[in-house]
Amino acid sequence: MPKQDIHPKYETIRVLCACGTSFETRSTHKGDVHLEICSSCHPFYTGKQKLVDTAGRIERFRRKYAKSDTGKAETAAAAK
Repeated sequence: MPKQDIHPKYETIRVLCACGTSFETRSTHKGDVHLEICSSCHPFYTGKQKLVDTAGRIERFRRKYAKSDTGKAETAAAAK
């Protein structure tokens, strides 16, 4: 048998987000939990995430690897 009365209480708490969303969950945390961002307002989960292209890094990456892909295709065609 496991020891009695050594574990913290696991109770229902409310989670409140800055966007106004709230839900209940269970935790050993005492009191409400206040979040700045949740799955209802986070850009990744809502599909509103934008890629910030700093100094054309994404385009440079695509150009660099487009060259290597064409080189591989030419080599493979020449080998046939």
